[in-house]
Amino acid sequence: VQLQACGGGLVQAGGSLRLSCAASGRTFNTNSVGWFRQAPGTEYEFVSAIRLRGGDAFYVDSVKGRFTITRDNAKNVVYLQMNSLKPEDTAAYYCAASTLFPVMPAIYNRTWWTYWGQGTQVTVSS
Repeated sequence: VQLQACGGGLVQAGGSLRLSCAASGRTFNTNSVGWFRQAPGTEYEFVSAIRLRGGDAFYVDSVKGRFTITRDNAKNVVYLQMNSLKPEDTAAYYCAASTLFPVMPAIYNRTWWTYWGQGTQVTVSS
């Protein structure tokens, strides 16, 4: 499975961005897609994940109510709509995928995810 993330950019605090993660290759057995982020000098942080069949969504507490993850299974694309952005959301955002069904708290761990895309930079100015 190959993942291509895009949609990052520079936005002022309070603004919005929508990230996209497009999957290609052997996607038929993919059951979970998630987003992580990494700010300079910090560890990867789980942001959100979605179960592709069923649509169950998971979020880290810091983005609940501001971020929404959705999927378009026909297009093999997962979106992360980010509203009310804050400077602390600044990071490189990475999408990841797994053949496993998402379970907490396993999905918080980078090693649970099998496939990774390249990062897309999100910068929120104050």
